[in-house]
Amino acid sequence: MHTIDTSQLNTTAQAYDAIAPQYVALVRDGLARLPLDRSIIEAFAGLVRQTGAGPVGDLGCGPGYVAAHLRDLGLDVFGVDLSEALIEHARALYPDLRFSVGSMAALDVADGTLGGIVAWYSIIHAAPADVPVYLAEFHRALAPGGHLLLGFFESGGEPLTPFDHAVTTAHRWPVDQLAGLAKDAGFQELGRMLRQPLENERFQHGRLILRRE
Repeated sequence: MHTIDTSQLNTTAQAYDAIAPQYVALVRDGLARLPLDRSIIEAFAGLVRQTGAGPVGDLGCGPGYVAAHLRDLGLDVFGVDLSEALIEHARALYPDLRFSVGSMAALDVADGTLGGIVAWYSIIHAAPADVPVYLAEFHRALAPGGHLLLGFFESGGEPLTPFDHAVTTAHRWPVDQLAGLAKDAGFQELGRMLRQPLENERFQHGRLILRRE
């Protein structure tokens, strides 16, 4: 069975720890200027509310701004991130929410207990061979019919491509390839969005809404 590349996890955690204050300042109010991003998060929240299947995990939550938005949309949400520094910021910014340090490959939840999972740009730093492991863990943790939202950099017609992300190496995924891995992991695709880069962005963005079969 494939195991996660722990050196990759350590590299990612240390990279975000090192620039945590700057990163928080950059992304904290990011959704306010991104109506298309908000719309897909709101669609996900609506699906979760319809099923009422349990709490939602914001995995790779960073400083917690997506978790806070999900809370404002009426969801019971908690956050998990590798970076201790970012979790400290999240707890300070949103003291009413639950945040913990951990890996989204080994969630501290029982099988089939979550109503939803958001992985908002949190698989981008994973080694591509590790992504099926994460998807399998998401499937394990979600209740039948639970929903998964993936946010990522899309490859724009190119193959799966690493690039020099501002924090640490990341990958641009072809949306069809990522959707295929999710299908193999037991998810049904409900919808997708491709957003073109804004003036200060380099790459196209992808979103997938999936349901555990």
